[in-house]
Amino acid sequence: MRSNALLPLWPLAVAAVPNIKRQTVTETLIPTTSFTDFDTYWTQLYPWGTDHNGGARMSESQVAVADGILTITATPVEGEPPATNGGVEYPVNYLSGAIHASQTFAVAAGGGYDFSAEFLATTTYGTWPAFWLTAVSGWPPEIDMAEWKGSGDVSFNTFNTSSSVATHDVPYPDADEWHSIKVQLRDENGSSVRVKYFLDDVEQTTHYGNNYIGTALYLIINLQMEGSSGSPGPDYDVTYSVRNLEVLSYQ
Repeated sequence: MRSNALLPLWPLAVAAVPNIKRQTVTETLIPTTSFTDFDTYWTQLYPWGTDHNGGARMSESQVAVADGILTITATPVEGEPPATNGGVEYPVNYLSGAIHASQTFAVAAGGGYDFSAEFLATTTYGTWPAFWLTAVSGWPPEIDMAEWKGSGDVSFNTFNTSSSVATHDVPYPDADEWHSIKVQLRDENGSSVRVKYFLDDVEQTTHYGNNYIGTALYLIINLQMEGSSGSPGPDYDVTYSVRNLEVLSYQ
């Protein structure tokens, strides 16, 4: 039975709610359709040219886009002069491809980014596809958001120095199927960046990049060969495909 009499108002017990600062997306810097408008968002080769730290020389002829999918093909070749990186000489046994984003990315104080895409990545011995960020000036920072080094694993790496590296390797499911990678970069304390890695929407690990705040980074997609993935590589063409790549800013 419900009474219409006025009842005294007793203070209600209210659970304490923490003051949580929620970040919201401020801008889509690279949309999922960027490969269909390639020249607006992407530039061919590495930012520094054709060679790096493996057995493939990058060439625009090895990069193709169709139906919104980027595909890089590594093809065995003979007679190429060696590549040199950091004073180390690498025999060049392949022509392959690399692209980099036309803009660079620097995590601002209080800000961050999400980098995500879907990949069809080879894990064959001697192949070395990668999706990574590296410093525009000097080195480190470097964040290997995903690299496959011919072992059957996918590697997530954050470099603070050449000898101080956070590394996490995860068994990579069926390389003949598409898989998603997402990496969240967030300001941790005004100096360091917190890096969270996800494979197929499952969080894998968290790293911290010291003194990364405000440092400009290149975004690179490439199919390197041999080098850290072992030698000899395959004597036939191999491919690396990417689709639905997106970069969101929380700055």
